[in-house]
Amino acid sequence: MTDSPSGLVIVCPGGPMLLRGARSFTDDDGTVHDIDRPVVAVCRCTFSSVLPWCDSTHKRLPDERRPT
Repeated sequence: MTDSPSGLVIVCPGGPMLLRGARSFTDDDGTVHDIDRPVVAVCRCTFSSVLPWCDSTHKRLPDERRPT
């Protein structure tokens, strides 16, 4: 768990990164995504169909393919 200027960051083992209190998220391509919710889940497995957001695809992946 990390407290940053843009909110609280919680990395879920084998799952997404939760952002609490953030107002925006910048993805690896430099695209800024505005956030209008108190908590969002950012995909770390890269298999989500709604990137950069988590759609729970990681739950269907074998353990060795889940994010660490």
